[in-house]
Amino acid sequence: MKITHVEVHRIDVPAAVPPFRWRNGLSGSAPAGDGAVLRIGTDEGVEGVALFARPGAFSTLTDLVDRVFREELTGADPLQREWLWHRVWELDRIHELPLPTLGLIDIALWDLAGRYHGEPVWRLLGGFRESIPAYASTSTFSSTEEFLDVADQCLELGYQGIKLHAWGDARRDARLCLALREHVGPDVPLMYDGSAGFDLPDAIRVGRALSEADYLWYEEPMREFSVSAYRQLAETVDVPLLVAETSDGVHMNSADFIRAGAATFGVRASTNLRGGITGAMRTAHLADAFRLRAEVHGSDIPNHHLCMAISNTTYYESLVTATRVVRERHVDAQGLVHAPTAPGIALPLDLGYGSELLPYVEQPR
Repeated sequence: MKITHVEVHRIDVPAAVPPFRWRNGLSGSAPAGDGAVLRIGTDEGVEGVALFARPGAFSTLTDLVDRVFREELTGADPLQREWLWHRVWELDRIHELPLPTLGLIDIALWDLAGRYHGEPVWRLLGGFRESIPAYASTSTFSSTEEFLDVADQCLELGYQGIKLHAWGDARRDARLCLALREHVGPDVPLMYDGSAGFDLPDAIRVGRALSEADYLWYEEPMREFSVSAYRQLAETVDVPLLVAETSDGVHMNSADFIRAGAATFGVRASTNLRGGITGAMRTAHLADAFRLRAEVHGSDIPNHHLCMAISNTTYYESLVTATRVVRERHVDAQGLVHAPTAPGIALPLDLGYGSELLPYVEQPR
């Protein structure tokens, strides 16, 4: 079997309603715009697709396919995913590929393989579970009162934990984290994501509040450029750190965080920022060797499969972006997400992408 065509198809990505943000100064929702679907086909008629829904996706991906990827992929065996994953990283050395594009070919090839074998991708990866609890991952709301009300709604809907994206103000965020713990009691798992809003002194201030309030993990308080800063944070606060979400280098970079003692809870694994499914599985196995977690980031369809395949992940991340909470359609009343059953990753091949995929559309973070 050989790859015969590599195509990019434009799709409309509607704006989020209502719009939302991850913290002050950092927009969450993007305006309506052009998304893209990468489609890889073969001489045996088997195809695989990957969705790219970030702003500017169609023009970005069209340029990369026309200039770099099509020539590289045409004639290759699509089942040699390992070889082609390495080739993408070789090409990155010259072309400096945008981080979210590094895994798109890998995702499409895994989708193709699943369709070829008639199995969902999570089963091809070995299959660890058939359901996983979901936590509510909030966007940033206006007041403590809104956050507490959203938390009540999430727990009533069955969500089994809550993660805050607050304002990026160390003192105010610390007070919110303490207030939420007091509000929900000692038994609800709570997490906090700083969306890279702090320097080290402010990260320490928030981390001490999280330690006092017994938060499960502390995520991305600073940009992930300085492993040394994260090591110092880990040595100063008791709350466990979840790191290496947006840093380049996949498992290679995650290894530096782990070796430095900075990943005291674990590292992030995702298909969209950590080199596709192949890169995410490398990261998960690396973390497991150190008895750490590899928490899956994001709620798109490939990450749904990833949650079912990785033994050392705890939750599915389900986005909550409005003060009137509506449970994601694939989270049940007990707060569980169940394994997909269709072959491949199960994006439709007819390119009929519409509102039914909105819960899965990844927004910039």
